[in-house]
Amino acid sequence: MPHILIVEDETIIRSALRRLLERNQYQVSEAGSVQEAQERFSIATFDLIVSDLRLPGAPGTELIKLGQGTPVLIMTSYASLRSAVDSMKMGAVDYIAKPFDHDEMLQAVARILRDRQNAPVATAAAAEVRSNGKAPGADKQSGASANGEIGIIGSCPPMQDLYSKIRKVAPTDSNVLIQGESGTGKELVARALHNLSRRAKAPMISVNCAAIPETLIESELFGHEKGAFTGASAGRAGLVEAADGGTLFLDEIGELPLEAQARLLRVLQEGEIRRVGSVQSQKVDVRLIAATHRDLKNLAKSGQFREDLYYRLHVIALKLPALRERGSDVNEIANAFLARQSARIGRDDLHFSSDAEQAIRHYSWPGNVRELENAVERAVILSESPEISADLLGIDIELSGLEDDDLPDSLPMVAGVGGNNASHEPTEDLSLEDYFQHFVLEHQDHMTETELARKLGVSRKCLWERRQRLGIPRRKSNVASEN
Repeated sequence: MPHILIVEDETIIRSALRRLLERNQYQVSEAGSVQEAQERFSIATFDLIVSDLRLPGAPGTELIKLGQGTPVLIMTSYASLRSAVDSMKMGAVDYIAKPFDHDEMLQAVARILRDRQNAPVATAAAAEVRSNGKAPGADKQSGASANGEIGIIGSCPPMQDLYSKIRKVAPTDSNVLIQGESGTGKELVARALHNLSRRAKAPMISVNCAAIPETLIESELFGHEKGAFTGASAGRAGLVEAADGGTLFLDEIGELPLEAQARLLRVLQEGEIRRVGSVQSQKVDVRLIAATHRDLKNLAKSGQFREDLYYRLHVIALKLPALRERGSDVNEIANAFLARQSARIGRDDLHFSSDAEQAIRHYSWPGNVRELENAVERAVILSESPEISADLLGIDIELSGLEDDDLPDSLPMVAGVGGNNASHEPTEDLSLEDYFQHFVLEHQDHMTETELARKLGVSRKCLWERRQRLGIPRRKSNVASEN
């Protein structure tokens, strides 16, 4: 069982994170400061350290040196995101912005532990790779398949073609556009391109353009000067600048506002940025990898996306197939997830029944790999016998409109229709897809995206993805209220 050290000075956050990790079969120790962690524990013996950046006394980045190669995941408030990027340059394996979704934290922890387990045998060089987290071949295992250095499971013809293109494209500095449905693993492809490039030891900065409010995206990407807008009490570098020398991955780039698109075009054409509120430009050396599930060409024709930016991005296009198009890969991936989850809870007797194998193979997986991983994790946790049945996987065509990781433990009631009637009616007769549509359409005029997501029990990113899938556009008034 992996042993994780939490270093966080706020007791409420520390306790909540401890409970979350322990519920997911991790052994957890905790401390309120770097000094307390040093006094109570041998820091280098942990499998992972999760630390706040700003702590009383020494900052969380001190644990990078004290951990002697143990990966450190830095937590930081949204306002100090740039400082977290600096911590990656100091050797942190990754960062996560607070407040974070539980799923987001669990996915980050699982990925870091998986990368550490898959790293080469511990030598001085391997320790450096783990500390940096970005060196080429970090996911490679001895005896791995031909695509082992890419770190993606699957051997169907479309994926073999994709692996071949990744190997050809990765060593270049060409811009890459990754296309594919939500949940297919576009960030894995971006990470493989980075890890196999000459920029592998520099940071890869990942930004989901749909998850940052429209009013903040230019400042987050390009930085700002003091006084550039209300609340800009100090100048701050942006994430493009933080990626200097490395890779910038812009997920869901189709959601980038037109003003930000114009600034990004300047980065690609001139290799320079200008912070918001500044009259001076500065040079940057950044390789751009973008991803989207939307048709950018059609968006460009309709004026929703800059045509000149589209052609700049479309130098190399990589298409990631949906899980339902990958044939027997789905069973291979499911078995890999089963092995990983079984190891986490210390069981080696779990296996899929024949009906489960059939269900996995023939289900359409609208949420793609993400949905499959969640289904397997749930089945492993709930299993009482070695055999996992199709029923235990919870595969139900009724739920195909929503991904399992997007569903709250309990759903809010939908307000009754009719005037000022304050009563609420149960929604047992609605499918989850119908429920989502009904709730969003009824409440989006007087709720922000953040409030809608909170009421639905999902993240803003999940809310946005459901809107895209179900064709429910955001209202302009709703967007404007996100200040």
